[in-house]
Amino acid sequence: MRRRDFLRLAGGGVAAWRASPARQSRAGTPKSGMAHAATPEGQKRLVVVLLRGAVDGLNVVVPHAEKAYYEARPRIAIGRPGAPDGALPLDARFGLHPALAALMPLWREGRLAFVHAAGSPDPTRSHFDGQFYIESGTPGVHTTPDGWMNRLLAALPGPHGPTEALSVGPILPRILTGPMKVANLSLGPAATRKLPIEKPEIEAAFDRLYGGAGALAQAYREGKAAHAELVAALASEEQAADNGAPPPRVFPAQAGRLALLLRGDPRIRLACAALGGWDTHVDQGGPEGRLAGRLRPLGEGLAAFARGLGDEWRNTVVVVLSEFGRTLRENDAHGTDHGHGNVIWVAGGAVRGGRVYGEWPGLAPAQLYQDRDLAVTTDFRQVLTAILERHLRLSDQALAATFPAPPAADPGLAKLLAA
Repeated sequence: MRRRDFLRLAGGGVAAWRASPARQSRAGTPKSGMAHAATPEGQKRLVVVLLRGAVDGLNVVVPHAEKAYYEARPRIAIGRPGAPDGALPLDARFGLHPALAALMPLWREGRLAFVHAAGSPDPTRSHFDGQFYIESGTPGVHTTPDGWMNRLLAALPGPHGPTEALSVGPILPRILTGPMKVANLSLGPAATRKLPIEKPEIEAAFDRLYGGAGALAQAYREGKAAHAELVAALASEEQAADNGAPPPRVFPAQAGRLALLLRGDPRIRLACAALGGWDTHVDQGGPEGRLAGRLRPLGEGLAAFARGLGDEWRNTVVVVLSEFGRTLRENDAHGTDHGHGNVIWVAGGAVRGGRVYGEWPGLAPAQLYQDRDLAVTTDFRQVLTAILERHLRLSDQALAATFPAPPAADPGLAKLLAA
């Protein structure tokens, strides 16, 4: 059989292996079934969740003290704390969407914080450009060839293994693309099903095809080994946790499985998951509706992730980002349009939470960006830089390699994480 026939038969399976190669580990095998390389205790982790489509930050962390918020959203605003289906109280100015009730224990424990009026300084309202800038870490620059998490991986002290960074899902996001090797694995209910390439006759054919000593053959073998490692660990752990029954919502399932992998393999230092469905131009809803239906499993998944990590939660920081926010005013279709400023979520065992960070610009007409949007007063890179510096202990040189030409540090974020 010719090489092109193998590739056509295999579908996307070999592409995933070759795009995200990994190597055989040289250490023993723990209870999870995954072999571990030697890793120091207390390894610090960073997990990024990308909300594609521009989540409405004004209905996530509700500025309930702003009269202008309620005037601009007569049908979709979240009521003040204490009102029926009102916002969950955070402080005198802000409340949390009631669909995110699962996160309130983390808030009360001081392990969840928000940075409001944050985002990219670039004025784009294009999903494509906005996501590119958030993932490349270079707002306004279209030519950046790699993602900031891939550059971060290169800047972390080595040696580096190919399962040190993990992309959750079938497609490698731009944020992780670059010269450093990254593992790619779907963590949904079908995560442990065999790929087309894993059928014995196809697998044997590819083994023969890539049995040489060249770079392509090496990449094939390393990617195959990485995929097998991750699936073996996942299958071993999830049988005990789920008893074979998949959870009803995709993200809580993904988050729970990711927690199992991180808890079982200390080599994984970076992970990224992307979730779609946040472009709420029509029928966005208020306490219930389209947005609430997406926020609820997201909150439940993050809470499950924190629980599932156990003691490793203290070494982990989770950041939730979206490309930009949405307009202050609701539109005629009971939704919101593409905006500017948004809210960044930060959670973890080292987070000094229980507070909303950032300089709040206000929502009065004179305070709006271009007379329509929440202004950006905190560059998203200022939030990420504070996390990388204080949590991952990156040097100034490593920070500069991760974010070229970053904005000045924000002193107000100095207390976001414990020293």
